[in-house]
Amino acid sequence: MRVFLAAGIVALLAGPAYAQSQPVPRYGDAAKPKSPQEIATEKDAERAYQRSLGNIPNQGPADPWGNVRGDSPPKPAAKASSAKASKAAGTN
Repeated sequence: MRVFLAAGIVALLAGPAYAQSQPVPRYGDAAKPKSPQEIATEKDAERAYQRSLGNIPNQGPADPWGNVRGDSPPKPAAKASSAKASKAAGTN
């Protein structure tokens, strides 16, 4: 039983290790030339994508704070009262 368990664990660990050994295209590597069928498939996919974009209705700009913010312009900041101003002036 232990042998089967050990073999199972080794098999589970060997999968990711094998996947890491596969060649990965690096930056600067020359890309494989595409077949005419792959080029046609990509063009069809691009046309389908552009058609699907045309099905999306145009929406106005979203304002998530529109319900919180009032429609009136903001009020100017309150001026310091004359009592506070005279008290501050008297301490100098």
